[in-house]
Amino acid sequence: MSGYEDRDGKIWMDGKMVDWRDAQVHILSHALHYASSVFEGERCYEGKVFLSRKHSERLLKSGELMDMPIPYTVDEIEAAKRAVLDANNLTNAYVRVLAWRGAGEDMGVSAARNPVRMAVTAWEWGDYYGDAKMKGAKLDVAKWKRPSPETIPTAAKAAGLYMICTMSKHAAEAKGCSDALFMDYRGYVAEATGANVFFVKDGEVHTPLPDAILNGLTRQTVIGMLKERGITVHERHIMPDELDGFEQCWLTGSAAEVTPVGQIGDWHFEVGALTREISEAYEKLVRS
Repeated sequence: MSGYEDRDGKIWMDGKMVDWRDAQVHILSHALHYASSVFEGERCYEGKVFLSRKHSERLLKSGELMDMPIPYTVDEIEAAKRAVLDANNLTNAYVRVLAWRGAGEDMGVSAARNPVRMAVTAWEWGDYYGDAKMKGAKLDVAKWKRPSPETIPTAAKAAGLYMICTMSKHAAEAKGCSDALFMDYRGYVAEATGANVFFVKDGEVHTPLPDAILNGLTRQTVIGMLKERGITVHERHIMPDELDGFEQCWLTGSAAEVTPVGQIGDWHFEVGALTREISEAYEKLVRS
C-alpha cells in the first residue's frame, strides 16, 4: 500500500467528501505551528464503530478543554463517520476524527479568529503491536515524564500531548521494543505512548489512577469487564519498583485493543490466563 498521502479513497472535510489526495491544509494552519488540534482514534468492527458516540462526545470535550469549540454536534460527527466508511466501502477499519485550528486572520499564539476545522478518515489497519497478542509486547521505559494537569489539559486527547510519545516510541523501537512506558511527573507509573496499562498480582488487577493521564474508553470498558467477573480492580498510584511483583501485564486502547505485555525494561511478565481471557472477551464484545 502507498503512503498515507497518496492512495485512493475519500475523506470527509468540513462537511463535504473530497478525494483522498485532495485533502490538504494550508501551511499557515495554526495547528501545524502551535499544536492546536484534538483527535479521536476508533475501530470499526463488522460495520459498527465501537463506542462511537462516546468518542464523539470526548472529541467535543477535548475541544472545550483546548478553548477550541468544535462547530459540529455529536450527531453530525456520527453521520460523518458513517459517510466515510460507506464512501470507502469499509466494514473493518480504523477511524480517525481530527479537529484543528486552521489558517485565518491570526498567525501567532493567539488564534481566536481562525476557523476550527474537522476531518474524518478511515483505513484498514491490523494489530497495532503486530504479533504481540500472542507472545506479549516488549516495552522500553521512557526518559520523559507525563506532565502535571497544572501544565496542560491532560484530560484532552490533544495533539500536543503526543510529542513526547513520538520521541519515546522512536527511542523504544531503536532498542528493539514496540513501545515505551511513561512515569508521570511524580514518579508514578502512568501509561504507554498510546495505551493504558494494567497489572495482575494474586488474582487482582492494578492500574494507574487517571489523574494525570487520559482515562481511556477501552480502559473503562476493561475495568467494567473485570468487575463483572468479580475481579477486584485497584485504581491507584503505582511505584515503578512494584513492577517486580506483578505477574501479568496488558495494554488497552482503541488501536491497541487488549495487548499482552511480556517485558517492560528489565521486568518480565507471563501472558497468563486472565490476560488471555480479557483479550478474547474484548474481541467478542467489540463484535457483538
